[in-house]
Order: sequence, then C-alpha cells, then structure tokens
Amino acid sequence: MTASSGGEPGDRVDSAREGHHDLVAQPHTEDEGAVAEAEAEAAQLSTRTQPLGEPGRRLDRKSPFFVGLLGAAGVAVAYVLAQVIVTAQDTLVLIGLALFLAIGLEPAVSWLVGRRFPRWVAVLAVLLGLLVVVGGFLALAIPVVVEQATTFAHQAPRYLQTLRDHSSPLGQLNDRFGLQQHLQQLLNGGSGVFGTALSAGKAVLGTLGDLLIVIVLTIYFLADLPRIRRGFYRLVPHSRRPRVILIGDEIFAKVGGYVLGNALISLIAGTMTYGWLLIFGVPYALLLAILVALLDLIPVLGTAIAGITVSLVALTVSWPVALATVGFFLVYRVLEDYLLVPRIIGKVVKVPALVTVVAVLLGGVLLGVIGALVAIPIAAALLLILHEVTFPRLDQA
Repeated sequence: MTASSGGEPGDRVDSAREGHHDLVAQPHTEDEGAVAEAEAEAAQLSTRTQPLGEPGRRLDRKSPFFVGLLGAAGVAVAYVLAQVIVTAQDTLVLIGLALFLAIGLEPAVSWLVGRRFPRWVAVLAVLLGLLVVVGGFLALAIPVVVEQATTFAHQAPRYLQTLRDHSSPLGQLNDRFGLQQHLQQLLNGGSGVFGTALSAGKAVLGTLGDLLIVIVLTIYFLADLPRIRRGFYRLVPHSRRPRVILIGDEIFAKVGGYVLGNALISLIAGTMTYGWLLIFGVPYALLLAILVALLDLIPVLGTAIAGITVSLVALTVSWPVALATVGFFLVYRVLEDYLLVPRIIGKVVKVPALVTVVAVLLGGVLLGVIGALVAIPIAAALLLILHEVTFPRLDQA
C-alpha cells in the first residue's frame, strides 16, 4: 500500500507503516526476514512528531577503534583544509571581506528592523541609501577628478623639468633622494611602456572583478545574516550556547561599530583636507582629498602616507605651503587619535594603542591592505575572548 502525495503527514506515516507490515508479512529468505524485522521496528519508531524516529545513543568514544578512526580522520581533515586554504586563499579573503562589510552594515539594518520594518525592506533601504550616497558622490566627483587628472597629465613634463631644476624645492629633494630615478624605475618596471600599460590594465580589471564579487557577496550575507548567525550558534554545544551567543553578539557589535565609525572618520578626513587644499591653492584638491579619505581607512599608516603624498604635491606651490600642510596633518592626526576615534568608535572597540599598532602591522604583512583594514576589530574580538574566557580559566587553574 502506498501513501497519496496530497495527504496529511499523519496519513503518510500510517500508510508507510502499512507498507512496512506488508513487506514483513512474507519474508522469503533469511536476509529478507532480518531486513523485514528491522523495517517493522522502523515503522513503530516513526511518529507524527518524529517521522524519522528518535536519535539513538552515542557511540562509545573510548573504543580503541573509534579513537584511532577519529585521529586518522582528524589528520585527513586538517590536511584537506590546509590544501583548500592555500589553493583558495584569494577567494577566501574576498569572502571574509564581504562578511566583514555585511556585519558592519548590520547595525543600520537592525535599527530599521527595530522600527518594525520587514528585514528585506530594511536591507533594501540600506543598500539603496548606500548606492545613492556613493553614486551621488561619484557623479559629482568624477568630472572634476577626470579634469584634474587630465591637467596633471599635461603638466607632468613641467613637473619633470622642475625635478631637474636644482634651485626649486622639488629639484632639491630630487638631488637628495633621487626622486626622478625612482619614478622612472617604477614606470619602466615592466617591459617598457606597453608592458606597464598591460599590467595596469590587468590590475584594473582584476580589481573591478574582485570588487563586484565583494559587492554581490555582501548583499547576500547582509540579507541572510540572521540565518548565518543562528547556524553558527547551532554548532556550539547546548550547554555553552547562551554564553557563546553573548560573546558572539558583542563581537558583531564591535565589528559593526568599527566599520561605520571608520567610514565616518575617513569622510571627515577627506572633507577637512579638501578645505585646506582649497584655501592654500594646492592643485588637484578633490583628487587628493579622495586619496586621503581612502588611505585614512587604513589605521595608523594610512594618514601618514596620505600626509606625505599631499605635502609633496604642496611643494609645487611653495615651501611654506608644504610645511604648513605637514603641520596640518600632524594636528589632524592628534585630533583624530584623541578626539574623533575615542568619541566615534572608542566606546565600541576598546583596543590599546600598542595592540592597535602591532595588529595593523601584522595584518598588513599577512593580507596586505585588507589585513590592515580588518586588523583592529579582529584584535578587539581576540581581546574580548581573552578577558572573558581565557584569563578567568587561567585564574581558576
């Protein structure tokens, strides 16, 4: 007897039981009889609430066979995981970055959900708001950036001539540090001009492809983050799950606060730089301000690199303007470290200065720019685990 496809779950279970009884009724061989007996018992185990029966008791983990099998499986799994990480490390970095950005945008989505918006509406609103802000900025900035980049390309021969002028500020720096030689080596590092252009084209296409992957993954992660969170917590034993939920949610809050706060601080850095450059007539003000905002996303090192770059461009105006620009970035760095960061992200991400520097350096060495970007929230998460789990256990040992 078979169950109809359109019946209720209980009807299907009853039909399955009747089918099992029919199979048990006429065993023809010893094997068939043994299987039929097990099928009959399976039919008794199947209920409406648990159609597949209750889980059986655990295996004896102290069995020598089980211990040996588990050890061999652990070695095999570790080897396979190591091979997967080495082979797919670039893709794994992009996936991690997308998850990092999704967690960073989650506070905004949670805020809208708390205002009784459906989650899909909140996610769509955050993404549309981000798209409007970025798209509006690009629409205003791209024409000016293109104009300034074209002007810079036309003025490049004059700047090279200035490097050869021993009486000019750039010429004096060139005599001392060999700027022209390093610039030519950088431009001719490939196989001539064609090799350099080809390498640059590949780099741009690769960057755009990676950016598209990160954007798509971020959207998917952001839309499905509650399910990902629940799935992660289901991997933890039941007795430890409440404690892990508290620590995990605190880590998510730290990452989200850091991402949004760091973006806001970078926007402030770019805006202040743009105003300073306009006041003193430094060329390519908007282009340099965007560069400063992007570099300021990198903790510790980003502001220093941006300050050196903008100060070198300010040398094309005069020595006093260049020195004043250096002073501006020094003052801004103090303002950022002691006013902006403590007020915007300091209450969320509490990381000592020494740990911040070490984390950024290690992250930059291991994963480049992406490693430097995510180093501080990762360090904050590790410090939280140390203070809440490791240190208490060591104190009780």
